[in-house]
Amino acid sequence: MVHNVVNKTIFVNTMSQDVFLGIAGSVTQADLAPLREAARLGDYAVVYRVERLHQGGGYGDQDKHPFSWAVAVYVDSQLCRVFNARGAGREWNSIDRLGGWLRDQGFWYWWTRNDLEPLGTALVELEDPGELHPADLPEPPDTTL
Repeated sequence: MVHNVVNKTIFVNTMSQDVFLGIAGSVTQADLAPLREAARLGDYAVVYRVERLHQGGGYGDQDKHPFSWAVAVYVDSQLCRVFNARGAGREWNSIDRLGGWLRDQGFWYWWTRNDLEPLGTALVELEDPGELHPADLPEPPDTTL
């Protein structure tokens, strides 16, 4: 498995995240079907957030889109990251497209984790910025008993 990569001429070691998640090896997309036929492939995949190492998908500005999604699958009870034929980890910019890819590979459910982005930081873009103000939001219900 390749752990040392160059991202924007900066040396990056991706091993710490792989170790944290327990990634033990790698597998290519072409290996998935034979592994499934041999009953060596687990029933579910793990989708997780990674620092983007490749430009592509129309999201070439890595400063605006620094993260992408990666997939790990269980092979013989060992968690393996999905790599492409050239030896680099597969990355998806859209979790929706990734979901379609997983279904195409025979996975009907998967775990999703995002250890790189803090919770509750999603920004909502309004067509008309004057459309909604915090004072216009309803008060949350009182849940105390």
